[in-house]
Amino acid sequence: MKNEIYTKWEEESALVTTRISGAITEDEVSQWKQSLETTFSSIPKGTKFKIFVNLHGLNPSSVSAHKAYRDIVPLLLSKYNWRIGYLDLFDEAKDLKLTSENGIECLAAVHCHHDSYKINEYERRFGKTSEHFYDDPEKSETWIRSYPVASH
Repeated sequence: MKNEIYTKWEEESALVTTRISGAITEDEVSQWKQSLETTFSSIPKGTKFKIFVNLHGLNPSSVSAHKAYRDIVPLLLSKYNWRIGYLDLFDEAKDLKLTSENGIECLAAVHCHHDSYKINEYERRFGKTSEHFYDDPEKSETWIRSYPVASH
């Protein structure tokens, strides 16, 4: 399977879609982080958005690559007034501060991963009206696209 790394912003649907998959290296994690930062810098001030974090098929090539990607999305989303539910699993995340950079806020998130056992457990423990954890990319995209975002 070819590695996929991208982040895109759809202004008309207020949706950020980000994808990282394959046997990624630390350099590819850096590319992905850069794609997130570049995309988020283009979101207009005051925007309310939703995000699809697609890690389906992600298989880091090393422990260091795995460690490199783990905190990127939680730290990024904390800048947009969003705390990912599974952060409650990690004591070091208990003091994570939420801010709202440029008045931009995340209203909903879906996280997709191929590890059905883990992701279903996350859904059971941390899923809520505005955040879900699925092992199916199509189900994830359908749900996040159907989530209403107030006009901005």
